[in-house]
Amino acid sequence: MSEKTYHVLFICTGNSARSILSEGLMNHLGQGRFCAYSAGSHPTGVVNPLALAALARHGMETNGFRSKSWDEFSRDGAPTLDFVFTVCDKAAGEVCPIWPGQPMTAHWGVPDPAACEGTDAQKQQAINDAVISLKRRIELFLSLPLPKLDAIALQKAIRDIGTR
Repeated sequence: MSEKTYHVLFICTGNSARSILSEGLMNHLGQGRFCAYSAGSHPTGVVNPLALAALARHGMETNGFRSKSWDEFSRDGAPTLDFVFTVCDKAAGEVCPIWPGQPMTAHWGVPDPAACEGTDAQKQQAINDAVISLKRRIELFLSLPLPKLDAIALQKAIRDIGTR
């Protein structure tokens, strides 16, 4: 019997940096056990080039990323989601669509590196900080014994990860 593949959606407002980073990191670190997506409540339509460069520096393929609306994941034919994580405070406060599969949800807020103003070095540092925080949370999530946890314990665990 093959192991279940979990479908995960990462949401932020613009779907240009944090959620894109999360999608790439989860697909890379999840090694086929997870299929990650990203979306925004108000997508910018453009993926932040510093986010793509950060993924490339971590050995990940950067083709295929695009800034898209979360509406794509609430339509007929959308993947049945197991988990939905908001990675920005603004998106966490918005009324989300009804997701197929009634996924577990949690907020893993990270400061928006795309909003960083300053030198190129400061912008790069903001992206690096987001990558470190998101990677740590994803690694913690990946270490959970998902099939062994009941729904209440799993919900608590994924919410607790957002505080780290």
